[in-house]
Amino acid sequence: MNRSFSPPQSGADVPPFDLHAFVRQVFPYPRSITGDGVRATIRAIAEHVPVTIVEVPSGIPVLDWTVPDEWNIRSATISKLSGEVLVDFRGNTLHVVGYSEPVHRIVSREELAQHVHTLQDQPDVIPYRTGYYARDWGFCLSHNHWMTMNDDAYRVTIDSSRGPGSLTYGELFLPGSTPDEILISVHVCHPSLANDNLSGIAVATALAVREMTRAERRLGVRFLFLPATIGAITWLARNEEQTSQIRAGLVLTCVGDEGAFHYKQSRSGSTIDQAVAHVLGHAGVPFEILPFSPYGYDERQYGSPGFDLPIGCFMRSVHGTFPEYHTSLDNCEFVKAKALDESYRMVAQVLDLLQGNICFRRVDGRGEPQLGRRGLYRAIAGQREGGGSTQSDLLWFLNLADGRHSVLDIAERSRIPFSRIQHAAYRAYEANLVVMEDP
Repeated sequence: MNRSFSPPQSGADVPPFDLHAFVRQVFPYPRSITGDGVRATIRAIAEHVPVTIVEVPSGIPVLDWTVPDEWNIRSATISKLSGEVLVDFRGNTLHVVGYSEPVHRIVSREELAQHVHTLQDQPDVIPYRTGYYARDWGFCLSHNHWMTMNDDAYRVTIDSSRGPGSLTYGELFLPGSTPDEILISVHVCHPSLANDNLSGIAVATALAVREMTRAERRLGVRFLFLPATIGAITWLARNEEQTSQIRAGLVLTCVGDEGAFHYKQSRSGSTIDQAVAHVLGHAGVPFEILPFSPYGYDERQYGSPGFDLPIGCFMRSVHGTFPEYHTSLDNCEFVKAKALDESYRMVAQVLDLLQGNICFRRVDGRGEPQLGRRGLYRAIAGQREGGGSTQSDLLWFLNLADGRHSVLDIAERSRIPFSRIQHAAYRAYEANLVVMEDP
């Protein structure tokens, strides 16, 4: 069936809003796997795109898990008995272990030590710790700060609540002309971590704005903003039937630092792996392709047995390998505006590639077509044509446009950038030399 075919998408260059300003805006929100900090973050996303906010009640079974109780925190301090505040949650949300039980009492330093987390090898930074499924409480301090606290007793206050509520996530689906779709997923549960958490949220939100302005979408695009692990598991449990429509996807995290790009392949091995490698390979940037492993972010949930979705993880520096990871050093200064914008451009190119990765078939595949009478021939072989393609690009495309090779297959076989083969496909299509194959 010969459907309409628009010119290749362009403009994967400037983000639609200031990504670094967005990171700074939402950095202070007290995020966890549930609670008002997550809702505030998703409302900030909703200022840019019409994301749907979904609430799933506590106690609902989701696969082998259960939606947990909701946790919220209002304040937390450690004070001297004289009243001097030494540690204040309002100064940095990392100071309190996530899901800490409420505490209002005086404790000895010896007892407090059982609830204090520091990093002796990084004595000036605050670590990030959580206790989602424990009934406990705790504080995170720099080791040097803790070493100055030598009083016999301290007043400890954590004003938090934990009980029946809901798990919150945001979802935006932009339908395409086919039932198939791309999934972009980011986690929204980490407090005061700019690269690990907020860089992916900022880039995904900007991509959603861009996708909303796309003239035509062949593939639908679904954006998920959810708490790590339990959020992805909850979404999968609630949407199992439609996961068969997901043809490619990315989990975005740690995309705001100045490290080289890293891509962890999907479990299944799929077009998304080929697409990301192609974009990075032709971008002139340092990068590394990593094999799939069942450790990391939500790509391991989407790639779990029974789903095995073609979803990889797109990063700059790899989680756990840089000293700022899960510490107070992962702040707004660590994340760079230029790095965020570059990550946005890379993923935008991947989305363009997936949208344009169509199979074509020659109308008459016998022999090389006569290009001169169609205005496609140039006397100087290899001369760059209008629209960004060359004579060689066109010949490669026409030779492999047999209904079995996609545009990406042809780009990889010819070692020519996807965008140039796509331009050649458009010119051949306009000249009625090829038709699109049904997906």
